[in-house]
Amino acid sequence: MKQQTLAAQNGFERYGKKTRREQFLEEMDQVVPWAELEALIRPHYPKGENGRPPMGLGIMLRIHFLQQWFNLSDPAAEEALYDSPVLRRFAGIDLGRAPAPDETTICKFRHLLEERDLGGAMMDAVNRYLESRGIRIATGTIVDATIIHAPSSTKNARGERDPEMHQTRKGNQWYFGMKAHIGVDSKTGVVHSVCTTAASVADKHMLPDLLHGQERKVWGDGGYQGQRDAIREAAPQAQDMTSRRTRYKDYVDQIQRTKNRVKARVRAKVEHPFRIVKRIFGFEKTRYRGLAKNHQRLCVNFALANLYLLRKRLVLSRA
Repeated sequence: MKQQTLAAQNGFERYGKKTRREQFLEEMDQVVPWAELEALIRPHYPKGENGRPPMGLGIMLRIHFLQQWFNLSDPAAEEALYDSPVLRRFAGIDLGRAPAPDETTICKFRHLLEERDLGGAMMDAVNRYLESRGIRIATGTIVDATIIHAPSSTKNARGERDPEMHQTRKGNQWYFGMKAHIGVDSKTGVVHSVCTTAASVADKHMLPDLLHGQERKVWGDGGYQGQRDAIREAAPQAQDMTSRRTRYKDYVDQIQRTKNRVKARVRAKVEHPFRIVKRIFGFEKTRYRGLAKNHQRLCVNFALANLYLLRKRLVLSRA
């Protein structure tokens, strides 16, 4: 059994290094508009008039964001707070004075945000904050969708799969889950619209809900072609810039293929929020049953993805 020195046992280590997690949390602490988000939630947060006083709103909001950034369940979030001093410092928890919130408290806070439909409101508040910093939604929108997997196993209490999730085929592969549809500003890459459907819903059906109405151009992949009337109805001044079909039996339209390549350079921006949410934040598979809960989580994730995408610009503007 290894013996620790007295200095190590008492916490007086001589060496240390700022980890990437700590650097990430320091950056996000600077760019998240805490005051605006807390003001949005405070009218719905318990006042503590009956029973024991509630945990501080700022602490609970920070813990909720830690769940989104590191893909933590409610029990895992409680254990992570006891395990990591870095997470405790970010959340403002001092174990010498009070314990960390238990998993039930964390779960109730998440349910509060879901019941009050505050996920979309938080994304709107973040976009207003970005606009105040000079990052404004322009007159071009890129639309796209991605599949979020859901557990297909029936080995659960109900003995069935999630009834609100469905399967779809992409290529020769079948997927079971839901779809996240987003509208992204073509200039800044900011996500301004989010819709959630079952995976079997075609991308084109959600197109009108992803436009804010002031567009001059709308970009999309081949799944949105032939929707010119729907685009004009939602945004009367918009030009249809969706990709077109290039192959007709044995004929290949090289001119249209070249145009599609040019459009793809603009459409590439829509992949950045998907990469942040799925690869960096780890939201590749649903954790909750039903579309409503997962939609709230998606809204919060894309709001944080907007801040993460523009964090360096926001830090410079604050400096």
